[in-house]
Amino acid sequence: MARLNDDAQWIVLMGFIVSFALFFLAIVISQSTVVGQTTAEAVLEFPKNDIVNVRSEVFSASALSSDNLTRVKNDISSLSLSRKNAIVSFRISEAPLGSPYNKTIEIHYNNGVTAYDETTSH
Repeated sequence: MARLNDDAQWIVLMGFIVSFALFFLAIVISQSTVVGQTTAEAVLEFPKNDIVNVRSEVFSASALSSDNLTRVKNDISSLSLSRKNAIVSFRISEAPLGSPYNKTIEIHYNNGVTAYDETTSH
């Protein structure tokens, strides 16, 4: 740059500054789209309907006898594992004495991405 005059040196310096600024903005914009994409995927991966279906089946199974309840528990566990790749387990126990509820229901759902645990008195 020794042979250029002062105006030309200023133009070249501003060209470098503008190119580095554009490069920096391109990196920032590309990273923001990645963050937005992963956030949207996380929302889509939440298995809301699967959890609602499991809850409804568990609540309807809570009225069954212990033999039928064991069969239903095994069926729900094996079906959720084979169809949805999710581990589902639940436990229905009698509520403690003095409680206004009859049964306590504990549900565990895990599909590798989402873990959901619920304890409900019914």
